[in-house]
Amino acid sequence: MECRQKQNIVKCNCTYEPCPRKGICCECIAYHKSRGELPACYFDDETEKTFDRSIEAFIRSNSF
Repeated sequence: MECRQKQNIVKCNCTYEPCPRKGICCECIAYHKSRGELPACYFDDETEKTFDRSIEAFIRSNSF
């Protein structure tokens, strides 16, 4: 399967600028999974800016 990095990067909300995985979703997901985290695309824009990719941050940002 061919990576669609150029198409993916348009929708990528990650604000971590030196990230080498931007738009390469399979690498991004694998990286964050190995750290017990979720990628930026799971978070709303405001929470994403905190760079807290923890599952706890995800739950806090989505609690009602």
